Amino acid sequence: MLLLQISEPVNQLADTAHQVAVQAVNQQPQSLNLIDLLSKGGWVMIPLAILLFLAFYIFFERYFTIRKAGKSETSIMFQIRQYVLAGNLEAASTVCKNSNTPIGRMLAKGLARIGKPIKEIEGAIENVGKLEVSKLEKNTNILGIIAGVAPMLGFVGTISGVIRIFYNISQAGEINIGLVSGGLYEKMITSATGLIIGIFAYIGHHILSMMVDKIILKMETDAIDFIDLLEEPTR
Repeated sequence: MLLLQISEPVNQLADTAHQVAVQAVNQQPQSLNLIDLLSKGGWVMIPLAILLFLAFYIFFERYFTIRKAGKSETSIMFQIRQYVLAGNLEAASTVCKNSNTPIGRMLAKGLARIGKPIKEIEGAIENVGKLEVSKLEKNTNILGIIAGVAPMLGFVGTISGVIRIFYNISQAGEINIGLVSGGLYEKMITSATGLIIGIFAYIGHHILSMMVDKIILKMETDAIDFIDLLEEPTR
């Protein structure tokens, strides 16, 4: 009889331990993949995805365009010098056109103005140079806008989520730590996504700006060499 009285509490304790173990297993945190995690960000993830696509498109489209425009043309000025000194302006103009670069188009404009005052030639070269630079910088400022807008849009998503969390708490009449922590981490996904997109756009904008500045320096150098070339016979 005594053994039965002792075994009964032991069995109850064992059953309780078993139930606790089962609950602990069932309550283990579930792993989330990236897609599931991003999907929890809510409606703000849609405009953020659009901004990300736009940033990628503009960066790579401008990157390859500027890289092509800035391809090395180490021999173009040498060839132009030889043809100009020989009086063969048509051949010099052909070299510029075949280069298919901003520098080539700028020098071709200068060659077309040979015979007119130097100031007029300089003005023509400068105008073409400004136009070519404007073409290279096309849409790059949009990256700067995305760099500023994306993080703010991410914060809007987070604030919107926090407002909804407190609204749900007010409706429930009690604070549920699971509701608060779960909803908050989901909404902070938008902030993280916005910051990542903003950082990429910011870095991309400055990379393109540095590439354009390098081409501008080359254009200015070649323009000075070209003007000096035209003044050589008169020295």
